[in-house]
Amino acid sequence: MDFAAFSDMLLELFYVVIGIMMLNTAVVTLKDKNHKAKYGTALFWSLLGIIFIFGHKLPYNVVGGMLVVIGILTFAKQVKPGTIKALDSKFGEEQANKLGLKVFVPSLVIAASALLIAQFTPISGTASIGVAAVLAIIVTFFITKASPKVLVEESDRMIQSVGSTSILPQLLAALGALFTAAGVGDVISSGISSVLPQGNILVGVAAYCIGMAVFTMIMGNAFAAFSVITLGIGIPFVYSQGANVAVAGALALTAGYCGTLMTPMGANFNIMPAALLEIDDKNAIIKHQAPVALALLFAHIVLMYFLAF
Repeated sequence: MDFAAFSDMLLELFYVVIGIMMLNTAVVTLKDKNHKAKYGTALFWSLLGIIFIFGHKLPYNVVGGMLVVIGILTFAKQVKPGTIKALDSKFGEEQANKLGLKVFVPSLVIAASALLIAQFTPISGTASIGVAAVLAIIVTFFITKASPKVLVEESDRMIQSVGSTSILPQLLAALGALFTAAGVGDVISSGISSVLPQGNILVGVAAYCIGMAVFTMIMGNAFAAFSVITLGIGIPFVYSQGANVAVAGALALTAGYCGTLMTPMGANFNIMPAALLEIDDKNAIIKHQAPVALALLFAHIVLMYFLAF
């Protein structure tokens, strides 16, 4: 059996499921008589759902046009949450007391099963996460005795709460590939070389780590920033001076995560949790993480300087 093809098939299946969830949100939005931006929001989720379901079949220029429309709707503030059914506080407290620590079991199932499937089966890591999520849903049904209707309703509530920021991870990942193909790394390298002194290891290491953090803050994705900053700063100012590639590369990537902690562009880490927790200040999580992120960034510079050389 071709497990690469099987993994791709699983991924397509999960994309279809996600797309169906988004189309369901579009239908729910259209039925909401009190929604302030009903048609714009429904169009947003419909287009995004169609892309997830049929994206691999649609011409790239059609998908690009749909993304432009999605961007216009977001910019025009036509994507808003509707009437979301609030959780009954008394019922929530009763369920919390009833379930106790069992409430954490589905999260542990996702982490453990994704790791085990990725490590001990030929299924790809990305597809493993999807399989793990399905297993976690099944476990959740057994623990809570909830009906499938609750799953549909809660999925809609989560999608509406997160809103348009849910598309950012996909767009930012594509942006990283675009920057690399456009030669942004070469531009950065030529600009930095006129400022940084050649042969100074500490300056090169600091520029590499800080560059990773800053570019990750701009792009919201450390993986996307890694290829660009490594080409522009890492190779000419760190690796060319004899740095251990494995050590410096690992530390550079995690230095990028320091930037992830300090940017709203890292939507899946910083903005989505704020939306799901219904925090009024969308940047509250970033404000609490920033001091720790800066301390970690300094630690990365020190570690790379002493461990990579």
